Amino acid sequence: MRSSLLARGLLVGLALSFLAAPAALADDPGTTTETGTTTETTETTTTETTTTTTETAPTETKAAPDPWAETPETLRLRARAVHNRTVARRWKALMGKPRPRLGTAPIAFESLLERRRWRARAWRAKARAARLAGHRPPHLRAWICIHGYEGSWRDPNAPYFGGLQMDLTFQRQYGPRLLRNKGTADHWTRFEQMWVAERAHRSGRGFYPWPLTARRCGLI
Repeated sequence: MRSSLLARGLLVGLALSFLAAPAALADDPGTTTETGTTTETTETTTTETTTTTTETAPTETKAAPDPWAETPETLRLRARAVHNRTVARRWKALMGKPRPRLGTAPIAFESLLERRRWRARAWRAKARAARLAGHRPPHLRAWICIHGYEGSWRDPNAPYFGGLQMDLTFQRQYGPRLLRNKGTADHWTRFEQMWVAERAHRSGRGFYPWPLTARRCGLI
């Protein structure tokens, strides 16, 4: 009887111990496993490939320069041609010869520069030829001889002026443009004075306007 009661007591004790164990485990913080949800953030590195687009600007095609446009060089050549043309015409007018002109160009020009170069060279040649002829009056030696007995090329003393001693009537008749533009003969160059005397000579007067000095020179 006693053994049965002891057995029953043991059974009840075991049962109670099994019932108390879960509660004890629940109260023990050491046995509690906290499951943390770790959110792993996977950083995806996005490699941005930057494509450099080279924008090719539209190439502006430069227009070819106009070959007939004025430039500093063409203007300079024009001024030179005008100067030489003036020189040539002045000498021709002094000598009583026709006004010089340029003929037709021997070639067709492809630019204004070519045309101006040709004109500048042509007028320079004409100016040189006219100046050379102007320095060689037909009776150069005779006028130099008469001048040697007359006076200075710059003689301003009235009534006779210059190296060939021309009076105002003579100057008005044979050198009106020079008299108008430059004054009396003492303001003219020696070649201008000689060419005015040449006009008198060509008119039929010969060397007789200088009777004494022309005789001394053996001209009359």
